[in-house]
Amino acid sequence: MKNIVIVGGGAGGLELATYLGNNLGKKQRANVVLVDRNQTHLWKPLLHEVATGVLDSETDAVSYRAHAHNHYFNFEQGSITRIDRTNKYVELAPVTGQEGDVLVVARRIPYDYLVIAIGSKSNDFNTKGVAENCIFLDSPNQALRFQHKMLELFLKFSENNALEEIGEDDSKQRLVQDGKVNIAIVGGGATGVELSAELFNAAQHLSSYGYGKIQSGHLQVTLIEAGDRILPALPERISSSVQQELENLGVTVKTGTMITEATEKCLITKEGEEINADLMVWAAGIRVSAITQQFDGLEVNRINQLNVKNTLQTTVDDSIFAIGDCAFLLQKDGKPVPPRGQAANQMATICGQNIVALFNNKPLKDFHYFDKGSLVSLSKFTALGNITTGKRSSLTIEGRLARLAYISLYRLHQQKLHGCFKTGLIILIGRLNRFIRPSLKLH
Repeated sequence: MKNIVIVGGGAGGLELATYLGNNLGKKQRANVVLVDRNQTHLWKPLLHEVATGVLDSETDAVSYRAHAHNHYFNFEQGSITRIDRTNKYVELAPVTGQEGDVLVVARRIPYDYLVIAIGSKSNDFNTKGVAENCIFLDSPNQALRFQHKMLELFLKFSENNALEEIGEDDSKQRLVQDGKVNIAIVGGGATGVELSAELFNAAQHLSSYGYGKIQSGHLQVTLIEAGDRILPALPERISSSVQQELENLGVTVKTGTMITEATEKCLITKEGEEINADLMVWAAGIRVSAITQQFDGLEVNRINQLNVKNTLQTTVDDSIFAIGDCAFLLQKDGKPVPPRGQAANQMATICGQNIVALFNNKPLKDFHYFDKGSLVSLSKFTALGNITTGKRSSLTIEGRLARLAYISLYRLHQQKLHGCFKTGLIILIGRLNRFIRPSLKLH
C-alpha cells in the first residue's frame, strides 16, 4: 500500500486529506497521513473574529484526530524539519508539552507521494521592533493572545471611567493613553480591514457586559497601509466604498504610510510620525517559512514559496506536490497565482484528482486558477465585494447579499469537510448558540 503524506492542515491541506481519505483510504488503496503542528483546524479567514471574541475557536475548531477517524486517514502531530528525497521520508521535530517535556519523539514518515501545504505567515519585512511589539494573526493562538490583550485594555478603560465618576484627581496617571483604547493595525488587506470593523462591533458588546459606557469615540483604531489604497485586490470603487464605511465607523485610515519601526507604545512611520497605540497588529504581506530551504533541493523563490509546474508537482520532483500559499505558479498572463483561500481550495481539488489519477494510471490535469471575486465583511455593519460572472465580467454586490455570499464561502469549506447533512446540523447548532451563549467570548 502506498503512502500519501500531506504536511499542513490548513483549508487546502485538510480538504485534500479528506478527499483522499474518502477516495483512497476508505478503499485501502493508500495510507493517507496528515501532518500539522496543531491539534485542531480553524478556517484562517475567521481569525479576526476569534481575535475580537465574536467567534469561540473552541466551538468552531475541527479536531484533526476525530476528523481523520471519520474520513479514513491518519493524523500525526508535529512540525516538519526536513525532507529526504532519496529515501523518501519527511522528518518531524519532537512534540513537547507546556512544561517542555517531550511528549512525542522525532519521527520519520515515509511517503510515495508528498504534498506540502504549510501555508504562509505575515511578513514583517525585518522591520525593527515588529516581532517584539506587534501581534500577528496567523494562528488561533495568536488571535487569542490579541483577544486577551484587548479585554485587558477595555478593563483598564472601564477603570478610567470609574476614576472619573468618583472625581479622582486628573493628575493621577491614566491607565490607557488619552483615556481611549488605542489599537493600530498595519496592513490594509482583508485581515486588517475586517479586524478594524469587528473591533467596533466588539466594543458595543463589551459596553453591555460591564466594561463601562463605551462609545465610538472611546475606541481609536488606526489602519495603516503602505500602498495608495486599501484592499488592492478589489476594484478601486469598492476599495473607496470600504474606506468610507470604515471612516464612518470611526477608523482612521492612513494610506501611503510605511512603518519603519515599532516600539512598545507606538509605530514610527518613514516620515518620522509616531502613531500611539496600546495594542498593535501586523497584517501586512506574506512569506513562507524558511524551512522550505531545507527541503532537499526543491526550488524556492525569494519568499520561500515552492516552484511548481501546472500539475502542481514541484519542478524538481514529480512525487512531491505543493498547494496553497506555499506554492508558486505563474499563470498564462504572467502573474503568479495569488495567495488566497480560493486558490488553495482550487489547488486542493486538482491536486487530489491528480493523485487519484496517478493511482489509476491516467493523465494529470493542469491547474487553472479561476478568480471567483473578492468579498470583505465589515462585521455586522455591512459587506462589499465583487463576484465573477464570466471570463471578463464581474458583479459588484454589497449589503445583505454580499454578507450572504461571504458566509457561503465558509459553508462551502465545511461542506467539503463534513458533507451537506452535517454542515446543516452545524448551521442549526450555530443558530441555537446565539440564544444560549453570550454574544462575545469574555475569557
